[in-house]
Amino acid sequence: MTAARDETFEYAMPSLGADMDEGRVIEWRVARGDTVHRGDLMAVVETEKSDIDIEIWHDGIIDEFLVDVGQLVAVGTPIAQLRTIDGEQPPAPAPATAPAPAPASSVPSFTPPATAAVATPIAATGTRVPASPLARQLAADRDIDLAGLHGTGPGGAVIEADVIAASSTPAPSSRADTATRTTDTMRKLIAERMTTANREIPHYHLARDLDLEPLESWLAEHNIDRPIGERILPAACFIRAVALAAARHRELNGWWIDDRFEPADTVNVAMAISLRRGGLVTPHIERADERSLDEVMAALTERVAAARTGNLRSSWMTGASITITHLGDTGADLVHGVISPPQVALVGFGRSRARPWAIDDDIVVRPIATATLAADHRATDGAIGSRFLATLAALIDHPEDL
Repeated sequence: MTAARDETFEYAMPSLGADMDEGRVIEWRVARGDTVHRGDLMAVVETEKSDIDIEIWHDGIIDEFLVDVGQLVAVGTPIAQLRTIDGEQPPAPAPATAPAPAPASSVPSFTPPATAAVATPIAATGTRVPASPLARQLAADRDIDLAGLHGTGPGGAVIEADVIAASSTPAPSSRADTATRTTDTMRKLIAERMTTANREIPHYHLARDLDLEPLESWLAEHNIDRPIGERILPAACFIRAVALAAARHRELNGWWIDDRFEPADTVNVAMAISLRRGGLVTPHIERADERSLDEVMAALTERVAAARTGNLRSSWMTGASITITHLGDTGADLVHGVISPPQVALVGFGRSRARPWAIDDDIVVRPIATATLAADHRATDGAIGSRFLATLAALIDHPEDL
């Protein structure tokens, strides 16, 4: 019997968002000769917004690395060559880009619990220490080994303060300049994308007040006997409610591509997450309408912690079909969102505040938050948007259905 001949295929620099044009590999998570399977982490890629763990989408054996660590390359550039396993057919070339989230116009104030999970370091050519991008930069500037530091960030991640504490010299003046440049670059990028979105997308905006008394009462009862790290927060309920509403109003769940609406097969809800150094990222929760509320909460906690420690995964950064932004209790009353292209809808939640509210013939004081919808008039109209907000309000009114 003749042995099957191995075939090779290339793995290209993926697009990790509609606003990404290029990236650089800052660490390989695999070595030559390693066998990898779909979903395994391949490398850490630095983008203008964050360090992101990129994954492989096909089984194979690492044959060769095609770019040097630190080399800036355009999206779609081959960065590694793999061999097929046991003569399997090589995968068909994938497009370099896919529908993906771009920055939202506002950021949430959600903070993960102290027990928030952080992506586990994976040993390959070496063990990667979980650390924030700024901590990595500062450690490199001072020639400090991150592996020798005690991390005080979420999940034990090394943060800027840990590097400073381990250094016997004051911070170099260039460190602050580097952090400022990073933040300025991100804000410039966000501004450019939002300018494009405002210019090219015919937005319409709708708003609806939500009575949060049923939700807050249900959460208080639901969380009373739970450890802090297992409690459900309102942000998870908003994500779940938006996902269920989007599943019922599919016209708002998808992308505007090539002058037509492309409905998404799944409801992948992206959430805007603010970064401590400034700026934001928008990872998504896949199939949020099919997950339990506890699963949505766990996924949200994981993504917030990963965003703030530079451990985001590439699979979270592509394929979002709708985005939400939650301003939290310290935010504004109302948010007029800007759609993240190529999506066609963004849902915003303002802060909860005590307001007079009519129930039957009585006036009572209730916690009220305003939900807003920014939608693309090419894909839908105000009637569809209004029905979406009505469904959202009904779900918030009956949190047991979440």
